[in-house]
Amino acid sequence: MNMTTLLFFVPACFALNMAPGPNNLMSMSNAKHYGVRTACLAGIGRLSAFVIMIALAASGLATVLLASERLFFIVKVLGACYLFWLAFQLWVAGASGEDMAPMKNMTLVGLARQEFLLAAGNPKAILIFTAFLPQFVDPAGNVAWQFFVLGTSFLMLEWIAIAAYACFGAFLRHWFSRPAMRQWFNRCCAGLLASAGVGLLVARRE
Repeated sequence: MNMTTLLFFVPACFALNMAPGPNNLMSMSNAKHYGVRTACLAGIGRLSAFVIMIALAASGLATVLLASERLFFIVKVLGACYLFWLAFQLWVAGASGEDMAPMKNMTLVGLARQEFLLAAGNPKAILIFTAFLPQFVDPAGNVAWQFFVLGTSFLMLEWIAIAAYACFGAFLRHWFSRPAMRQWFNRCCAGLLASAGVGLLVARRE
């Protein structure tokens, strides 16, 4: 792997990291309720799921999962159901003017677990690590080392995305301090999470 490859990889990868999605939305919501530091630490759960996926991609096991129609269907249905459940909790919280029920008085471990489950239940993440990362790997070189470099770069950029969305969420916490604005924010988040769930259900293996 040469520097030119990395120069192409980093901006393309960062665009994927910064794209709005369930986990980035979760970072915003965590920061709104608990602050930037807690949201960033909770993101370790997401990174842990991605480490596992990168390892699977490097070993070739992710390709097997992707090729199995039944396993792919199970993963995407479970992921979609979890998103719908979170969306419902947010919508109900918005109606009552209270915080999101699953997040209320949750520990850091609980928040990290939510991040992990969201990432692990998203088959689109598997697609990224099986279709995107390998494009930058030179089969003639040390494949394991290249996956390590690309995977480490991805995780670092993902951490930046977590912090960026957390800071935005903290800003919204002050901006939407009034009950009516908080309800609007919660229901918008609920709608986005539900839309992401629908997106998972209609996702198809390429």
